[in-house]
Amino acid sequence: MSRLPITKTPKVYVGGAFIRSESARTFPLKDAAGNFFANIPQCTRKDLRNAVEAAAKAGPGWAKRTAYNRGQIIYRLGEMLEARKADLADALSVGGALRPDGKRGIAREIEATIDRLIYYAGWADKYEQVLGNVNPVASPHFNFTVTEPMGIVGLLAPEEAPLLALVSLIAPAITSGNTVVALASTTQPYPAIVLGEMLATSDLPGGVVNLLTGYRKELVPTFATHTHLRAIAGVANADERKALKLGAAESVKRVKLHKTEEPVNWFSDQAQSLYDVRDTLEFKTTWHPIGA
Repeated sequence: MSRLPITKTPKVYVGGAFIRSESARTFPLKDAAGNFFANIPQCTRKDLRNAVEAAAKAGPGWAKRTAYNRGQIIYRLGEMLEARKADLADALSVGGALRPDGKRGIAREIEATIDRLIYYAGWADKYEQVLGNVNPVASPHFNFTVTEPMGIVGLLAPEEAPLLALVSLIAPAITSGNTVVALASTTQPYPAIVLGEMLATSDLPGGVVNLLTGYRKELVPTFATHTHLRAIAGVANADERKALKLGAAESVKRVKLHKTEEPVNWFSDQAQSLYDVRDTLEFKTTWHPIGA
């Protein structure tokens, strides 16, 4: 007897759990052939606020872990992606992600994504030695500059390279002990759905990375004005950049945005840097009397 296949219901990964949008709204996703593939959660401002709450709860525990342990966990996530290349390839072929260079382009993006995780895992227990400092002062004191995570970082992924770009934004933020609320590509959200499934079975604590899908025009204003987001990074067009910078000025956020008009080559070595870790850190200077 013939049977109908059981298709997966995509859900977003927030607070260590898989949820639908609180509004129950969805938007259709078609496969590369133009056929209906799945209904993707259309997250709302309420979903964003819930994700920020989840990130706030996970933040202190993640920040208190040793840098070495954070590096181990990020490295382990890279191992998991390596073992599930086929699942990632299937996800990247959905929604028009299949590039002119076909399967070779998809394999290249997956390998670059894994390499990016390993790159930042390697920096986890080293960036403090590079970015921190012992400062000479004209008084009988020791003067140290040390780093601290900012807190919750909001990320806006671009439409291109939907897996690689998303991970390239997430990895430096969590390497330095921050938690993340990320909005995935609107046109190609399925790789983020599959990435969330891998995060759920990794050693990364729930709430450290929270992934949302939906329309940027609905969520960008809340990213801009939410006072518990301490930084915004990613890719934005001119109108979005204006809204984000105005909102950031009111709530004193750090903003680092690439322009959609000047596409980033996410495969380039310039798309990974210690300075991307630095951009998600705050610096504290401590004075201590000599001999005390």
